[in-house]
Amino acid sequence: MKKGYSFLSKCGNFTIFFLVLVFCMPLISGYNKINARTSASDVEENKKVVYLTFDDGPANIVTNKILDTLKEKDIKATFFVIGDKISGREEILKRIYGEGHTIGLHTYTHKFKKIYRSEESFIEEMDLTRNEVKRVLNIEATAIRFPAGSKPHLNDSLLEKLHAQGYKIYDWNASLSDGLNYNTPPDKLYREATKVVGKSTNVVLLLHCDQPNTNTCKALPRIIDYYKEQGYEFKPIKEDTPEFYFRFKKNNVRKTVTTFIKNTMDK
Repeated sequence: MKKGYSFLSKCGNFTIFFLVLVFCMPLISGYNKINARTSASDVEENKKVVYLTFDDGPANIVTNKILDTLKEKDIKATFFVIGDKISGREEILKRIYGEGHTIGLHTYTHKFKKIYRSEESFIEEMDLTRNEVKRVLNIEATAIRFPAGSKPHLNDSLLEKLHAQGYKIYDWNASLSDGLNYNTPPDKLYREATKVVGKSTNVVLLLHCDQPNTNTCKALPRIIDYYKEQGYEFKPIKEDTPEFYFRFKKNNVRKTVTTFIKNTMDK
């Protein structure tokens, strides 16, 4: 009797293991794809949405010129700011927010060796920048962007820690080379802005608004006109905007299944 019961127990364990393995297999071998989700209303109405996002500000002249263009075109955008650039430029930050744009965080120093030294260092950079924004605007900014993008830095551990702090990550699926080469001609910047990776109707477009980005200012009106002509609606990133980050390998499910196998075999 005991032997039969023991045999059935073993079978029960392996049956459970098999079901868990089948359920988790897509997650074990898969990746966390770009979160390019839209709201239910956008899906139903098949809306095309573009998010203009500007990194590396605030800068005295260029950021203000970009704000002038956005105001003239009646467009709202998102600015991912660098924390140590805010002091002395508080009025620019106030103008960004006051004109209906949203604020994101782009680390405090933008120094890669320091930012990516550890997960704790990365989070500290975001915390410092959030504190600077709060000092000036008295708001809690939660949208963040990794310098040069979240890949290969984002993983399960860091994602969990960032979410615990209330942060949401935003990469992009269209970008300008204005952050790599300030001298890229406006015509080329325009062409880059129209090339979207993937088939999503949502476009998160990366641009820059640092002091040397004068050619971005020149290309921006034409970029806006292009997306208007294509029927896109312009939106800033807000608290309810779904995260949008590059895919990365998922390790936590693999570890869970491995632990389950070991525990089952040991019984």
